[in-house]
Amino acid sequence: MKFGTVAVVGATGAVGRIIRERLEAREFPADRFRFLATKRSAGSTITFRGQEITVEEVSPEAFEGCDLVIASTPDEAARDLLPHALKAGAVVIDESGYWRMNDEVALVVPEINPDAARTAAAEGRLIASPNCSTTQMVQCLKPLHDAAGLTRVTVSTYQAVSGAGLSGTAELLESTKAALENGSFVATTFQRPIGFNLIPQIGSFKEQGGEGDGYTSEEMKMVRETRKILGLPGLRVNPTCVRVPVADCHSETIACEFDRPLSVAEAREALAAFPGIAVIDDPLAGKYPTPRDCAGDDRTFVGRLRKDLSCENGVTFWCVSDNLRKGAATNAVQIAELLAND
Repeated sequence: MKFGTVAVVGATGAVGRIIRERLEAREFPADRFRFLATKRSAGSTITFRGQEITVEEVSPEAFEGCDLVIASTPDEAARDLLPHALKAGAVVIDESGYWRMNDEVALVVPEINPDAARTAAAEGRLIASPNCSTTQMVQCLKPLHDAAGLTRVTVSTYQAVSGAGLSGTAELLESTKAALENGSFVATTFQRPIGFNLIPQIGSFKEQGGEGDGYTSEEMKMVRETRKILGLPGLRVNPTCVRVPVADCHSETIACEFDRPLSVAEAREALAAFPGIAVIDDPLAGKYPTPRDCAGDDRTFVGRLRKDLSCENGVTFWCVSDNLRKGAATNAVQIAELLAND
């Protein structure tokens, strides 16, 4: 599939910047690149492949002539704008959360379900990239499920402030400075000051009653997106999502239960062989992944592999991934590469 003109929507945002960087670094094949953003950023220039490209204001009419659109916008913008991109004949890859659970939309991690992207593109349907915390988890779950039949997952996340965008990173710096200077600080991006703190809420407590009662919207994204990507509608997923005072990279503790016995050695081998995963697992030597080690890398890192002592067929591990790379921008670019190479 050849893409003559590629448009990046939200090109000046936290994820949009990384999408541009990944397209350039990975030498994505296209004749022309357009960068679209809100009126506030329109008219500014971006250096890309040695050229100065003027940022255009995004609008329903802006997609004419585009072959591929990669969008990273708030949900409302994705809802209002992306149908126009599809109508204009573009292949659309969306980073927002708005379309992910729509039955007509393919939710894709290329290492797991590439054919879903191919089919959606051929049929003119939208392709969505999962939530950052979901992406790194399912990348680890897939090889383990193939090896032993996954039945249950309990996950606790430790999510970086950059997951809330540029304002999240700024608020970490500002609230940390205020705490060090014994000053007051009023949080606006997060529910509490994030400096020297942990916040056990990401998203809102919207659901009352039913499956999502007591869970945040972020936690229910992990539940529902995991089931959809893996094709396991009955999978039991129990998440707790926590915002932590770390700039970049989400970390997760994941406990899995399986139909069949799976040794730690077998789990390690399956994970190490899976595309995009790097295993760093020698705790006695102090070797395990941390956010500072993994920032700026496209891979998902796994360590602290061990038997789950609470069940017979269980394995527990730790994983870290750059939420702006594989958790967002890189995954979208990899979907585009998958289609461009067909």
